[in-house]
Amino acid sequence: MFRFIAADLKRHWVGVAVVALIIALATALGVAVTLQERALRVGSARAAQAFDLVVGAPGSETQLVLSSVFLQVAPLPLMPGSVLAGLIRDPRVAWAAPIGFGDFAGDSPIVGTTPELLTGVGGIGEGEPFRRLGEAVAGAFAQQEIGSRITPLHGRLHEGGQPHAAVQYTVAGRLKPTGTPWDRAILVPIQTVWAVHHHEDEEETTSGAHEDDEAEAHLDPAALIDPAALSAADAPGLPSILVKPKTIADAYKLRQEYRSEKTLAVFPGEVLTRLYGTLGDARRVLAAVAAGAQALVAAAILLVVIVHILQRRRQIGALRAFGASRAVVFGIVWSETFAIIGTGVLAGFGLGWLVARTASALLAEQSGVSMPVSFVGEDWLSVAAFFAATAFIALVPSMLAYRQSPAEALRA
Repeated sequence: MFRFIAADLKRHWVGVAVVALIIALATALGVAVTLQERALRVGSARAAQAFDLVVGAPGSETQLVLSSVFLQVAPLPLMPGSVLAGLIRDPRVAWAAPIGFGDFAGDSPIVGTTPELLTGVGGIGEGEPFRRLGEAVAGAFAQQEIGSRITPLHGRLHEGGQPHAAVQYTVAGRLKPTGTPWDRAILVPIQTVWAVHHHEDEEETTSGAHEDDEAEAHLDPAALIDPAALSAADAPGLPSILVKPKTIADAYKLRQEYRSEKTLAVFPGEVLTRLYGTLGDARRVLAAVAAGAQALVAAAILLVVIVHILQRRRQIGALRAFGASRAVVFGIVWSETFAIIGTGVLAGFGLGWLVARTASALLAEQSGVSMPVSFVGEDWLSVAAFFAATAFIALVPSMLAYRQSPAEALRA
């Protein structure tokens, strides 16, 4: 029987291939949507895992997290520099690191911060942390090598960014890989960023603005970082501060305390959960579209198979006349139908995985967030459900062949 089935499928290989391809494309649509949505959730959650609390000026919580955690540089309102001093002195805080944006090294964002943050984003994998105003630490996948010199640009390189000639950084170390946007960032002392940008009026200047490109400060790159400058009464304003509380209870207390008229404190996980809700709604819509497409394809394939069985009535009648039982005919038709549809389903899962991997790679290239695409337990349940549905669908043409009279088939 199996040799007969193989020969029959080989004889009609063009039609079999077309049917299997249509099924594969319909299946791949739903699989790709599911895998890509999950990869985006897992990747973004991993990127935010290192940061417990973000403090900034009142405004958009979403933009605060996107800028501070995912380095999507955008103008943010500034909060008073005294907020950082208060957090550093707070006994509930393990460390608090300021974040300052505005410049780029090529197309990599330059982030002004303090050495405490280097541990928070994975730690030094090669070289040393910055200790002087003219030193920098490159992300794991940044193009700059240890010992190379960086001239910060006002704007991205591909956008025609203008260099800040008053300062240069020497790369002293490189971070360990984290699978986050920090892998492509350049971390420098926040004091240097303050001096270069001349924050004379932090109440009006945003984190991405450069109001006086001509009057840049000339710094001594060999000067050691002065931690006391962070607690100075006249410390410039900051767009955001990343905070590591000592305990979970401290995190909630700090969040409540710093949600005020002057500051905004958020848990990145809470913001991402809201984004996941929106993303989940979009996934459900796309999943419904994919399910509808699969249902239409299944109905069309079933119709094609039934017509094909009816056209082969004489062949089925001949099989019966040569002694094949109803069960054998049923098994041949069911096996062929199941093989064709099952092959399409398997190919669809593979194609959907490939599409999701490609989309994740493109998104990771743009955002820097590593998005792992993999099958989990519920996906294998979906595979089982698809095969169960395939087995059920294959019963329809098989029953038609089973009930067919050999005498009537030969007279047709």
